[in-house]
Amino acid sequence: MSKPLIVITGASSGIGAAIARHFSDAGHPLLLLARRLKQVEALQLPNSLCRQVDVCDATAFIRAIEEAEQAYGPVDGLINNAGCMLLGQLDEQSPTEWQQMFDVNVMGVLNGIRAVLPAMKARRGGTIINVSSIAGRKTFPNHAAYCGTKFAVHAMGENLREEVADSDVRVVTIAPGAVETELLSHTSSEQIINDYQAWKESMGGAIAADDVAAATLFAYSQPQNVCIRELVIAPTRQQP
Repeated sequence: MSKPLIVITGASSGIGAAIARHFSDAGHPLLLLARRLKQVEALQLPNSLCRQVDVCDATAFIRAIEEAEQAYGPVDGLINNAGCMLLGQLDEQSPTEWQQMFDVNVMGVLNGIRAVLPAMKARRGGTIINVSSIAGRKTFPNHAAYCGTKFAVHAMGENLREEVADSDVRVVTIAPGAVETELLSHTSSEQIINDYQAWKESMGGAIAADDVAAATLFAYSQPQNVCIRELVIAPTRQQP
């Protein structure tokens, strides 16, 4: 392949699927990981390997990467996109929802990093892109546990960037604001969902997943000696 291998987690819908399309159009072979395999396969992208992998399963994550590298060569880019957003008040929300978010949003990111980082450092190149959120930079009502996971992503990414800079490995954090995806549908409170939808309408609507995907490809496409450390993208009328 003329372009190197890109690994994308949470590729079945929303931002992940949009990122997959943009990188495929740019000529990259892809390893697409998601729990919903049929939706990933339905993208029908050329030179792509689709595997049903839960990012919380470190062994399956590594096994899928090894398989993809046998077909397409070393991983040059990992996009940790898989995420879970379950909104609620801390005195009302189930601790199982907190655990689910920390497992996917934090441990899933760490599992991905560990799967590719040693080889990237050895090759002295590569890019790790973590899709976080504006909720990793500031707080929002009903977001306490979710914000905790995304603040963690920001902190881990910046700490890692400093650690691997001398190895010429880039670490990028993408922080989207309100995006039109199915992420909100995982929240169990109808009132919170309705309030969130009203908030999006008040700003003239959320941005599209394709907007975030284009920004992600832009950050990756810079020369290896240029690292866009953090990219915040949101609707113009989104104030917080």
